Amino acid sequence: MITIDGLTKSYARQRVLDGLDLEAHAGQVTLLVGANGTGKTTTLRVLCGLSAPDAGRIAIEQADLVTARHAALSRLSFLPQSPRFHARLTAGEILEFYARLRGLPATRVAELEERWDLGGVRAQATGQLSGGTRQRLALAVLMLPHAPVLVLDEPGLSLDPDWRRFLHAELHSAARRGATVLVATHLLGEWEGHADRCLVLEAGRVARELPPSRLREAFPFSLPQPVRTHAV
Repeated sequence: MITIDGLTKSYARQRVLDGLDLEAHAGQVTLLVGANGTGKTTTLRVLCGLSAPDAGRIAIEQADLVTARHAALSRLSFLPQSPRFHARLTAGEILEFYARLRGLPATRVAELEERWDLGGVRAQATGQLSGGTRQRLALAVLMLPHAPVLVLDEPGLSLDPDWRRFLHAELHSAARRGATVLVATHLLGEWEGHADRCLVLEAGRVARELPPSRLREAFPFSLPQPVRTHAV
């Protein structure tokens, strides 16, 4: 479970998060949606310990992020919006490195390579991978430890439709095992009907909750607008 109370964060004179309260529950896929610039990525960065809040409290699986930082972060696995790897390291070396950090066996690396179809690129430098393959590598790293809390920022970027469907299935499978899954996105068409809850972020706060099956009705701005032509 993730619990955020009264979270505030400013950059210079700009208030990005303004008393944000949020709960994401175990066994559910929770979306955090909103237009660009509403604070989604900032929320995740603070939650994952990459940026310090100005005020507020965060608990991950009951562990306070300030007073029990190591315990809190050890329960979490995070996928940033633009994952980056050392360009000269191979896909296999990346997976092996993160597996060693988590104390995981080589069999877990092999399992994730097969599951995310990375066996054919395990000896290839990450700087030579396509965007979609690099994203699958990042998702494999995310899934390595069976973490009880998964936090993802725009995870469908660069994935083709088949891999997006696979991602949805994997996240729901993790939730059925009891994981807390929090996904930040503005790509509502991609996630409509693929979540258990949907929280709407506006002006640095969770403004309301929406039915996940009707996201595009609530946010028509997220749909591409038709191209209008003028008769000559």
